[in-house]
Amino acid sequence: MFRFIFLLFIAMPILEIFLLIKVGGSIGALWTILIVIFTAMLGTWMLRAQGLSTMNKARSKMSSGAIPAFELMEGLALGVGGALLLTPGFVTDAIGFACLIPFTRKWLVKALSKRVSVASVAGGFSATTPGQRPSYGGPSVKPKPGGIEGEIIEGEFTRKED
Repeated sequence: MFRFIFLLFIAMPILEIFLLIKVGGSIGALWTILIVIFTAMLGTWMLRAQGLSTMNKARSKMSSGAIPAFELMEGLALGVGGALLLTPGFVTDAIGFACLIPFTRKWLVKALSKRVSVASVAGGFSATTPGQRPSYGGPSVKPKPGGIEGEIIEGEFTRKED
């Protein structure tokens, strides 16, 4: 995995520079720069629109008591897509647009969700890979069906400033 990421960080800039030089040689440097700027602006606009839509879907799921796992993964894909569209280059733009277009984003998230599972935990969520048990705060803490483990002690406290 580390080798793949290392090669990606070396190969991607070389590929982007190669394509920018080729496209710049064919249509001119000014047009190439304008296309890169246009894709960044279009990506920003799409990110805002798709992000608001995804956030509203997640909010409605949470208000109905459901876990918005798919929407959270879509939000992650939107963030990655937005970052890639702000990065100059044609390959990163293509991948970024794939993350922002609803049809391809849903396909990417479904493919990713086969590798990741989300479990509800008292007080939050835990994401794991298939076959891995969710962490509940440590080896000695096990969740109870009712929620919080142990007794609840009511009281007040005062924070003292030094």
